Amino acid sequence: MPPDLFTRTDTLVAFRGVQKTYDGETLVVRSLDLDIRRGEFLSLLGPSGSGKTTCLMMLAGFESPTGGEITLDGVPITRTPPHKRNFGMVFQNYALFPHMTVADNVAYPLTVRKVPKAEIASRVTKALAMVQLGGRDRAYPSQLSGGQQQRVALARALVFEPQLVLMDEPLGALDKQLREHMQIELKELHRQLGVTFVYVTHDQHEALTMSDRVAVFNDGEIQQIDAVERLYETPSNRFVAGFVGDSTLLTGHIGAAQHDSCELVLPTGERLAGINVNNALPGAAVVASVRPERIEAHFTPPVHTANTLKAAVNDVIYFGDHLRLRCALAGQEQATVKLPLSAGEQPVAGQTVWLHIPTPYLRVYV
Repeated sequence: MPPDLFTRTDTLVAFRGVQKTYDGETLVVRSLDLDIRRGEFLSLLGPSGSGKTTCLMMLAGFESPTGGEITLDGVPITRTPPHKRNFGMVFQNYALFPHMTVADNVAYPLTVRKVPKAEIASRVTKALAMVQLGGRDRAYPSQLSGGQQQRVALARALVFEPQLVLMDEPLGALDKQLREHMQIELKELHRQLGVTFVYVTHDQHEALTMSDRVAVFNDGEIQQIDAVERLYETPSNRFVAGFVGDSTLLTGHIGAAQHDSCELVLPTGERLAGINVNNALPGAAVVASVRPERIEAHFTPPVHTANTLKAAVNDVIYFGDHLRLRCALAGQEQATVKLPLSAGEQPVAGQTVWLHIPTPYLRVYV
């Protein structure tokens, strides 16, 4: 569902002023305000120790907030035990019962809810078909691949038709190819079901691939929450720009500044026009960020040299769908440039290159 179609009335879960500390001193989660929208796929993304998993565990009821309140459809659930929250959970280690068949594992949430046996059978069959495991109901977890076990765990989380499905690094144990395949399948399943998914990951590619919105955590706080395209194209601060996707960074200070535009002055004296994200004042030390695919590489001197830096190609790496250039810039860390194969260029190490950075894609942060 496109993010701009959501309204405040679409809020399913709300965190208000939620805090968590384990030692009474250090806040793992700091005054968290977060709305989770009905039917969305929301990913909580961040490095280890950023607070994202603690946030999920508080939502699930496995951890209690030190302060603040969590509501579901406007009703406080902060003190509601996990088994009464009607949430499905999928963990990285699958948490399947090894002595139970696939069908019995999937049926378990229905059994504890005392659903009639006939209804259990039909709902298990439907859930297994949903995750493309029809016919494997009599198998045991040890007879399945890692990807199949994860599908069973997902079917078990969905079989009782929960309001919310919570996933904690569910694909972390899978190999890269299977992981990417499962990402697409999860996104398609979400589209079909319309159930709210909250997904914890440290993998920014995974978050961008599957989510409607992503909340980027660091040091117990949400740094930015946004639709994936806006998160990638318009990071709100230096941390998000560095953590989400690849970036080429340039250091310098602010020259002229007006509204949301500014002049970046490099140590060499070269000047580039960019977006003044944090309203830095003239003279302020700043870091500018630009996505490698937004840099235009020219191998002959360009006619127009505005926002263009002369560099040298250090090495060329073949990535299948593009070439990745690492270029030496005077007074800066190496610049990374993604050159599409369709460009037809075959640069070599040592070659001079002129890097043009369009103003709208050079984002300058304090």
